Amino acid sequence: MKYQEIPPPAYLQHYVRYFWTLESSGKEHLPHIFGPVADGCPGLMFQQSTNGSLFLDNRQLPDLLLYGQTTRYTELHLTGVFCSIGVCCYPNALKSIFGLNADELTNTCLDLDLLAASKDFHLAEKLWDMPSMAGKIDIIASFLFKQVNKNDGAADEITRFALSQIIASKGSIPLKDLQQQLQLTERSFERRFKQGVGISPKLFSRICRFQNSLEQLRNNNFSKLSDIAFENDYADQSHYIRAFKEFAGFSPYQYQKKSNEVVANFLLMEK
Repeated sequence: MKYQEIPPPAYLQHYVRYFWTLESSGKEHLPHIFGPVADGCPGLMFQQSTNGSLFLDNRQLPDLLLYGQTTRYTELHLTGVFCSIGVCCYPNALKSIFGLNADELTNTCLDLDLLAASKDFHLAEKLWDMPSMAGKIDIIASFLFKQVNKNDGAADEITRFALSQIIASKGSIPLKDLQQQLQLTERSFERRFKQGVGISPKLFSRICRFQNSLEQLRNNNFSKLSDIAFENDYADQSHYIRAFKEFAGFSPYQYQKKSNEVVANFLLMEK
């Protein structure tokens, strides 16, 4: 398989973290199982279904899909020879790009081609007609930019600020302090954050801590597993392992031995 990450154009750099492409060789026909890992980011994906198909829980997914926050373990099955393009967005992108309440798409996805904006732009048709991967990415970028110009006013500046503080602290900032700084009640803060991001501030903070620990595992930046636990404010190693299983589907030990992160935060499962 060939994986590539492409930085977004400058006009999307505040909304999109990166584009990615994944292509299998003509010899790869066996099913592949991918385990999405909670990363705090929604996104979209285009799959050339004439080459391969994407399944979730025995349900074939649409060729062009928009997905929200992933907070629990699941498995995606790719069959046949495939050619996929993905967009990894920033946490509040469903609101700032598409004007959607993000909590409506948490742990699920929708057929992007059914949205009026996608139909008006003829997004799916343009993607199918464009032969090159670079051309497809340009088409998606143009579509997203049009959506940004239309919907960025729907973005919540308070949520943006809260996100920046939580991310900068790697999930360790006291949420009570942040809530008081924003001069919001706990209920109002959580409601606005969930509409903009799709999950509660507490859960997003936990995912940030998990992602920071995952980065240490990726880079072998630790001596003992307990070091990662304590450096990321887990009570002890057992609490850390439970959190890791919740967001990745298996333990840190299994991650190191059995998984292959071909696509960032999409683990290729060896079964």
